[in-house]
Amino acid sequence: MCCLFGLIDVKQRLSPAEKRRILSTLGTACEARGTDATGYAYNSTGRLVIKKEAVPAHQMNWDIPSDAHIIMGHTRMTTQGSAAKYENNHPFRGTVHFTPFALAHNGILHNDVSLRKSLKLPDTDIETDSYIAVQLLEQKKALDLSSLKCMAELVKGTFNFTLLDKKNRLYIVKGNNPLCLYYFRQAGLYLYASTKTILDTALILMGYHHLPHEEILISDG
Repeated sequence: MCCLFGLIDVKQRLSPAEKRRILSTLGTACEARGTDATGYAYNSTGRLVIKKEAVPAHQMNWDIPSDAHIIMGHTRMTTQGSAAKYENNHPFRGTVHFTPFALAHNGILHNDVSLRKSLKLPDTDIETDSYIAVQLLEQKKALDLSSLKCMAELVKGTFNFTLLDKKNRLYIVKGNNPLCLYYFRQAGLYLYASTKTILDTALILMGYHHLPHEEILISDG
């Protein structure tokens, strides 16, 4: 069990301090689904930044610059590959056509070894099942709805994926795991987490639960 979470500041009104507070609170609430490692990704000054550490979210340093308006995060409960090894933690970095992207996964995949063998994907020092999603996208040499669909149909197991590319596009690939997405229309803000309970808990802690918002339903597939 891991947890995905993040924000999209559509109107770009949030200060760095506000973004740090939101992400810290969201991440801490996500500790219910994993405390072995925490990571997040964003774009700033034209480059994709990934930060991750083998610490629970409440110990993470949330260093969010003013020009980072989309941030995706992950808290990890280790099922494969030690969290002490930096490369095993989420988000993972990939590259398609010289454009980097960050990928985070919630779930367990069962066919990563067989896919790597049958599709002749390169060996890797990363020990987690999740990394196969990065390799499949890199092999397709594309990051778009078609390549994401192909990747999601090849992997077997339980999953949701989030991906953020250097062009500041955030993709959510909804599989058979839960995910809750809220839109605060007046504030121009999207917030998401792996479960409604986690997201509602974070909103209460932030004092945002009274703000008008709507749930954006995302169906499996």
